Amino acid sequence: MEKKINSSRIWILFGLILAVGLIFGLVLIEIQIVHGQAYSELATKGTTRSQTIQAARGEITDRYGRPLVQNEVGYNITLDKAYLTRGKENEIILRLLGLLSAAGDEWIDKLPVTEAEPFAFRDGQEAEVAKLKDFLNVGSYTNVEDVMSWLVERYGLEGYTRTQQRQLAGIRYEMERQGFSISAPYTLAENVEVSTVIQIKERSYELSGVMVVESTVREYAAGDIAPHLVGQIGPIYAEEYAELKNQGYAMNDTIGKSGIEEAFESALRGENGKRTITLNSNGEVIDAAVTKSPVPGNSIMLTLDIDLQRVAQDTLAQEILWLQANGEEGEGREASSGAVVAIECKTGEILAMASYPTYNLATYNQDYNDLLANPDNPLFNRALQGTYAPGSIFKPLVGTAGLQEGLITPAYTYTCNHVYTFYEDYQPRCLGWHPNYTVMDALRVSCNIFFYDLGRRLGIDTLVDYARQFGLGEPTGIELPEALGHMSSPSYSEGIGETWNPGDVLQASIGQGKSLFTPLQLATYVSTLANGGVRMKTHLVKSIKSYNLDQTVEDVEPEVMVDMNLSDTTVSAVRDGMIRASGQNGYSGTSGAYFGNYAISVASKTGTPETTGFPNGTYICYAPADDPEIAVAVVIENGYHGYWGAAVAKAIFDEYFFGKTNDQIPTKTDTLLP
Repeated sequence: MEKKINSSRIWILFGLILAVGLIFGLVLIEIQIVHGQAYSELATKGTTRSQTIQAARGEITDRYGRPLVQNEVGYNITLDKAYLTRGKENEIILRLLGLLSAAGDEWIDKLPVTEAEPFAFRDGQEAEVAKLKDFLNVGSYTNVEDVMSWLVERYGLEGYTRTQQRQLAGIRYEMERQGFSISAPYTLAENVEVSTVIQIKERSYELSGVMVVESTVREYAAGDIAPHLVGQIGPIYAEEYAELKNQGYAMNDTIGKSGIEEAFESALRGENGKRTITLNSNGEVIDAAVTKSPVPGNSIMLTLDIDLQRVAQDTLAQEILWLQANGEEGEGREASSGAVVAIECKTGEILAMASYPTYNLATYNQDYNDLLANPDNPLFNRALQGTYAPGSIFKPLVGTAGLQEGLITPAYTYTCNHVYTFYEDYQPRCLGWHPNYTVMDALRVSCNIFFYDLGRRLGIDTLVDYARQFGLGEPTGIELPEALGHMSSPSYSEGIGETWNPGDVLQASIGQGKSLFTPLQLATYVSTLANGGVRMKTHLVKSIKSYNLDQTVEDVEPEVMVDMNLSDTTVSAVRDGMIRASGQNGYSGTSGAYFGNYAISVASKTGTPETTGFPNGTYICYAPADDPEIAVAVVIENGYHGYWGAAVAKAIFDEYFFGKTNDQIPTKTDTLLP
């Protein structure tokens, strides 16, 4: 009986095991055969990551559609973390650098440490050195060797030579600053040669994660033309990304860093596309697909004329270099730098704006360290950011105020006896003796005492008001950041802790004292003189176009900022005085050597403002005097004689009036890209 019971239990147990096995078998059949493909994908599928496809950036042209900045198809070398073998990053980068070096291609390296031993912090890069130390969380006193040691430890570079450590540190540091990740590949080299691309592809088996990316490369068709105005683009750094990500930027985007590239970033940038990468559970890429196509940005048409800009830049440089070689000691030989601005009077459009010394956008990355170390600071835009005492070019403003306020008439005369004796304790001098001079002749010979007396009678408040209306010490309207400068006044002196004395109005009346203005403001001022007291909004952008320039998105219309309502008598008298200063109509004037026999009437004024060092040279003019079209202002630092600037202005007038006939000026049809 007991054996029969045990036998039954065995059969029951056997049946249960068989049932369970059958169930498992059926489940396995369902998993492996019926739904095998789906479960296989689930087993291998891990996560997805998005990569940004950069939109083609809008281009930048001159007023006729001739390119200043355009896009060309080029090849960038990037590191893609999704494909880069973990733990082998340094070895792969070194192999890549060897290829690039042998081919003569540059790679991006912004580490502010010299590349050769003994290592040192780069000259002129104090701000970048401070960022590096802050990045490493070390003290400001930390020396370069300690910084290198921290970098070696951070990136595991102990087993490499000192040269290799420096190369790798420069790249790894930049990769980390730019937030290198699966979603943000790192661009190591831009616009490399096709032969280099071929070599990289042939050796792809040992360069995992190294990608050749065909992209639009910023091509500077005229890299040395207006670099301060065009500006640069650059990568987004980790410290910037926190704010920019809310504006739709990705870590591997580029962004305008200065100039028009920065000011019109929103118009130029376009709309990026997206690539989705699928990774398996081992982190290996199993799929990549474009899920959103990029949309190119709009292009910017500037008011500049490339030909006029070239002449302005070249002539300014030539004049300064000529002075260095031929000028008298203390009277121009020390000339070092300067700026020139030319404005279309009736519209306020900037036709040319140059700053010297300058640089070339096409070689900016290669020259970057040298540019920063240059004591003359070629990266500084003196036309927009430099501020200078105007000197005697301020006198037409004083003459305008005196005539308009009724203190003098064109027939009024004043005798200059070489010394101004109104104040007992302050008696400044003139360079000459000028008996019974009208305002026209006082402008012609630049008599200080005539304008001392007129300025004193007007009073500093009136002078400040006229300066404001002429745009001196005021925003001009330009789309780029500009220094504002300031006019001498009691409030300014009080603000810097100094006492304003009654005699200070005399120096303010001849453009001295504390008055400092930018070359752009000086050009706006003389353009307003040319317009009879109508100040136009000064601007650099003519229109915003579609990417291919075939449609207008926005036109920039001329805009009146101030109308001073000057009388015809006032305008005519000051204009006549400035024509006489040009040595025309039978008069001998301060720039008669340049414009005395010129084919077009020119109104001008020279200045030699004193500084703490050698005097600067300032110059303003416009032409034709009877129907003004173009106004020019020139500043030459340490140039001494204002009339040196007349040579620069004359070259600009030569190009503007005679350099090209109407059939030589390119039309939009001739120049716009297809």
